Amino acid sequence: MKLTWRVLSDGDYSRAVELSATSHQLAPTGSSVEIQSLAQQGRAFARLGYSTETYAAIDRVQELSAAMGTPIRPEHHFQYDPAKSLAYAATTLAWLGDPAAEAFAREVISRLSPSADVSKWPRRVASANIDLALSLVATNRLDEACDSAQRAMLSGRVAPSNHWRALEVVEAVEVRKISDARDLREVYEGMRLQIAPSSD
Repeated sequence: MKLTWRVLSDGDYSRAVELSATSHQLAPTGSSVEIQSLAQQGRAFARLGYSTETYAAIDRVQELSAAMGTPIRPEHHFQYDPAKSLAYAATTLAWLGDPAAEAFAREVISRLSPSADVSKWPRRVASANIDLALSLVATNRLDEACDSAQRAMLSGRVAPSNHWRALEVVEAVEVRKISDARDLREVYEGMRLQIAPSSD
């Protein structure tokens, strides 16, 4: 699954579909691996713009995760947590450019955000704010998109593996030349430099 995510992050979406399909074929029925492979395939389909396949993957992931029950260790990287299916749908729909992503992202934020203090957010809330920003870009609500993306980046909870997703929001508003684009770029560069290795 890590290889599939890396290939997906690198932009080789067709290869990500192939790797996910192979994982799915080898995975035990109803297992976390089966669900994760379907989820990755759905993300790849979304990046390719294959809406029918994307919606089918989302439906299947939600169906399988609902049947799975709550895991003993939901935080375990290789144990699929059914609660993640809502966040998965938000990301996948945002990548497809479907405005429905907004409602899913807002629901994730509503359920998981412990307070208005962004420093207390879990990573999933920061990720959902990026999904929300992408969905707002798709509906041309750029000021709101900048606000959501900036809150995510200032939270300090955006995983390094998701920085490229934040950059997509930055670049989208830069192309549209809105006044907040420069500030958003500065916040992004500040976030990126926080994890950069020291030059000493």
